[in-house]
Amino acid sequence: MSLFLIDTDIASFIFKGSDYADPYLPILSDQELALSFMSVVELFQWAILRQWGDRRLLQLEKYLSNYLVITVDQPLCLEWARVRSGRQSAGRPISPQDAWIAATALRYALPLVTHNSKDFLDIPHLS
Repeated sequence: MSLFLIDTDIASFIFKGSDYADPYLPILSDQELALSFMSVVELFQWAILRQWGDRRLLQLEKYLSNYLVITVDQPLCLEWARVRSGRQSAGRPISPQDAWIAATALRYALPLVTHNSKDFLDIPHLS
């Protein structure tokens, strides 16, 4: 069993039972799955913007408990700065949110499973 980092969209697809999750499920089955703290933030923001009630928020919290949530530390902050600076210098800016996810994968040498691979192109050592 390996540890995989999944991005916000993949976590959302799985939570909603979306057909978009189907291509990823064979890759992820029997693996330990992790989320960046940023994905957790984005999922909660998404729920609050859509005015979910307490019951649905509790369902999301229970769902998120199935993942290893990787929190921020100083080395992760440094990795984030490297990712953002590298992409900016290359003329390919990356959103702060995607930079946190990429930095998390890099910091812990985790493969990143994403539905938006174009957002993570040209980041050295990211698999």
